Amino acid sequence: MKRFACLTAALTMIAAAPPAARAQATRSGSAANTPAIVLHAARLFEVVPGRIVSPGEVLVEGDRIKAAGTSVPHPAGARVIDLGDTTLMPGLIDAHVHLFLHPSPPSEGMQTVDESVPERTIEATLAAKADLMAGFTAERDMGTEGAGPADTAVRDAIDAGKIPGPRLRISGMAISILGGHEDAIGYNPAQHVLGNADYANDAEQLVETIREQHKLGSSFVKIYETGTDRMVPHGSAPCLGDPICTPLGLGAQAGDPQFWDFHTPYQYTEDQLKAAVAEAARLDTNVGVHCQGEPAARFAVEAGVASIDHATQLSDETMKLMKEKDIPAVPTFTIFKYFADHAPSAAAKAREYAMLDYKIHEFKRQVAAGTPMAIGSDVGPFPHGTQAEEFALMVKYGMTPLAVLQADYLNGSRILTWQNEVGQLKPGYFADVIAVPGNPLEDITAVQHVAFVMKGGVVYKSAGGGNGN
Repeated sequence: MKRFACLTAALTMIAAAPPAARAQATRSGSAANTPAIVLHAARLFEVVPGRIVSPGEVLVEGDRIKAAGTSVPHPAGARVIDLGDTTLMPGLIDAHVHLFLHPSPPSEGMQTVDESVPERTIEATLAAKADLMAGFTAERDMGTEGAGPADTAVRDAIDAGKIPGPRLRISGMAISILGGHEDAIGYNPAQHVLGNADYANDAEQLVETIREQHKLGSSFVKIYETGTDRMVPHGSAPCLGDPICTPLGLGAQAGDPQFWDFHTPYQYTEDQLKAAVAEAARLDTNVGVHCQGEPAARFAVEAGVASIDHATQLSDETMKLMKEKDIPAVPTFTIFKYFADHAPSAAAKAREYAMLDYKIHEFKRQVAAGTPMAIGSDVGPFPHGTQAEEFALMVKYGMTPLAVLQADYLNGSRILTWQNEVGQLKPGYFADVIAVPGNPLEDITAVQHVAFVMKGGVVYKSAGGGNGN
């Protein structure tokens, strides 16, 4: 990890945007000195009451919202932007992205071997811009996958107005055990191929690694809590009858004979995760885990992590605890569907679709149980800027459009620890505003056609398709 530390300052320069983009982004640094802006549209989405009001207006002063509703004051000299037959909404939140990954057949994993950190950082700046233009104004980057703390440079360049991109919570490298998920397994040992995660094998090493990452700029902790996932013959999952599962009550799940047709090994114990959560809390942040199933999910929930990402397999008791502790699942359907649709062989396609079908089945159980949800796409292996499909898939598989939007704005902002600054069109919140055609409560696919993007009071995408003010 330290081998990347000296690159951080240089990478900020490498990530510089084209002149036009720089000129536009520079305005964000002086938003407080610009005239007030009034956004007007046919409709406005009020997140907490879950309703559309008509018409809709937002008054923006500097980088914050001053007022929002069916009408707002129009100060003298204010610039009025009429967005016509659209709905004003808060900027979208993606709680699980990978800015340092891009589609790279046959596997996104090889780009971490083939491409240098500077090259991947340039790709990350392009990804950040694509996500912003798609309406995502806040994101949680879940690991650079081998690029060390280079995400610090990207985050800082965005915050300084040097390049366009969402507000970012960043983790640097994710943390995993030696020989675990994202380690470089199966290569010629003599080549010493680097893994895509930082190593920590016990509680003490977890704390040490978290402190090192924090020093290099991370703003939350990403941990790989499960390893290789697979479908197994019915009734053969190792956790059935396993001594570690018995005390947890992880036996057969009532009404779900398919539950143990899926298996994923855990990587850290509950006590080890508790040490990580405590250290993150000391640093005033939290822990998100890559966690596909049991018993890892139970360990993570008992430890008090911020989210269970992927969450393919959750037992009844784990879902109950997640509801009690308000810990959201982040399903990431889009990546599962993408891998199934783009599998390299018929056999691989069958495996991926079997996994997706199982995930859909379990997701419906989770929704029925009232499990909290947040929206994360795992974008990176599929093209950046297209991840709003996640909203449509979650509706397709069982949630209402309103429930999905509230999950995104309310739970997503809380996961990112920006719950008092983003996710609502509310006085005092950042002026992160998008406009979409139609009514998203009637047709959730509206969020896949964002016509206008403002972040921090700066217009990055206009209703006519252009960029800038």
